Amino acid sequence: MMEAIVLAGGFGSRLREVVPDLPKPMAPIAGEPFLEILLRSLARSGFRNVIVSLGFMADKISSYFGTSFAGMQLKYVIEDNPLGTGGAVRLALSQCQEDHAFIFNGDTYLSFEASIVEDLWQRHQHPIILARALEDTSRYGRLLVSDGFVQGFCEKGLPGPGLINAGCYVLSAHQLDAWPLNSPFSLEKDFFVHAVKLQPVDVFETSGLFIDIGVPDDYQSAQELLAGVV
Repeated sequence: MMEAIVLAGGFGSRLREVVPDLPKPMAPIAGEPFLEILLRSLARSGFRNVIVSLGFMADKISSYFGTSFAGMQLKYVIEDNPLGTGGAVRLALSQCQEDHAFIFNGDTYLSFEASIVEDLWQRHQHPIILARALEDTSRYGRLLVSDGFVQGFCEKGLPGPGLINAGCYVLSAHQLDAWPLNSPFSLEKDFFVHAVKLQPVDVFETSGLFIDIGVPDDYQSAQELLAGVV
């Protein structure tokens, strides 16, 4: 059974000017909270268990969705202090029921071939980073890929076409056990930058719809792009 972790605990500082009174994942898109659209997409993809990592305004998310939504069981972990992406994932992985989990950012919509990615995990059981080709990678940075594996990362600011990290990963439930629970660290900078040098990290390129609502311009774009999936 596929299990998901959704990181929904950030402060959403860049979006605060247009959504001042809600946590970023609850920002309304075409009349519905963004997180509701994301969770529905996970249900359609076959996920049945979701661990939602919360922090800022946690109660506004947990009270809205409760313990089940769209046929999925929901469980919450709450950061007492900001843990960064790595610390949040480490805490959520400790509550996994399966031996691996898909990890999603609570401010990013990505339609992708979940069953094919699951098959890739079952074949290799390597960490997986989902990638998306863009005409301009300058806002996101770029993945360096060779023979189906991630070899490294380029920082933001590099213009031109390439593959970006689409903010979705697959990790084993014990992948981050080297870090103590509730210790802050970055999944991208403290784990993946080193992991690609020490072990195979698979890349899966999807051409599905990708939208990050984290900045006001893209939040406005999402109102039209996601209207058809509400």
